[in-house]
Amino acid sequence: LPFHPNGMKFVAFDNAGNQTDEWICYSVGGGALSEGEKGRWLTGLREVYKLNTLREIQDWCESNGRGYWEYVNENEDEDIWDYLMDVWKAMKESVERGIDHEGALPGPLNLPRKGPIYYVKASGYKQSLQSRALVYAYALSVSEENASGGIIVTAPTCGSCGVLPAVLYHLSKGHNFSDTRILHAMATAGIFGNVVKQNASISGADVGCQGEVGVACAMASAAACQLFGGSPSQIEYAAEMGLEHHLGMTCDPVCGLVQIPCIERNAFAATRALDANLYASFSDGTHSVSFDRVVKVMKQTGHDLPSLYKETSTGGLARAYEQHMKEKK
Repeated sequence: LPFHPNGMKFVAFDNAGNQTDEWICYSVGGGALSEGEKGRWLTGLREVYKLNTLREIQDWCESNGRGYWEYVNENEDEDIWDYLMDVWKAMKESVERGIDHEGALPGPLNLPRKGPIYYVKASGYKQSLQSRALVYAYALSVSEENASGGIIVTAPTCGSCGVLPAVLYHLSKGHNFSDTRILHAMATAGIFGNVVKQNASISGADVGCQGEVGVACAMASAAACQLFGGSPSQIEYAAEMGLEHHLGMTCDPVCGLVQIPCIERNAFAATRALDANLYASFSDGTHSVSFDRVVKVMKQTGHDLPSLYKETSTGGLARAYEQHMKEKK
């Protein structure tokens, strides 16, 4: 179908076989749906944010001496903070459930859960390595909860759900950030996710894994940079790096499951987000390629990718795994 790869046409007939109605619906990523030939949004019909590029939003922040989260507060209803508190609670619970949930993941791969093991092993390392290992454990745990049908938060999608919770949970635990500051960081992360969703895509079937794990990394990078006092330009730079260095990442899940390579990608993207924050924090925020530019490049790159690298499991790692299993037999 023309608008998006994840589309379905429903056709209704009466008892005589005459068509009475039809409906085209698209699953466009992150749980959102749209309908019709041109993809009218079914969710979020009310236009909450009038500014649709990061450059416009950053200009607003700098002109008014505000942060990105204050732009959210300016445009959303009052209950946004109650909603984000529910999201934060769900994120924390997904980390903690995953850490305590041992055994193999469902499906033919018989993949053992690694989150609990990484969490236990982290305690045996020095502080510097322990910190990194805990981030791995948190991201793995959430992604494994998703892979086994547990409750997670689409941030921005199910397949990339481990990145933002891992970073926020780690920083909350390790630096004693208050829930209020975490919610402000989460609101900032949402702004960056929304900009991508508005101007490109967060669907692996549309643009590959760069639109899922890459965007999740950008969101987590922005959140981390804000928590550590980054300026609007430094936060934008951190997010830009988080997305730029995932450009071209294919979506080639083995057996069509969000297990290999998806779970590991969440863990690596979470640590990359922390690196992006650190790199941006050392800078003054000045850089050559803007976040908006990277979003445009990501969209074009994704559309240039052949379909076998976009969630179809017909190429890349998925195909290589099938060949490996045949050779073993």
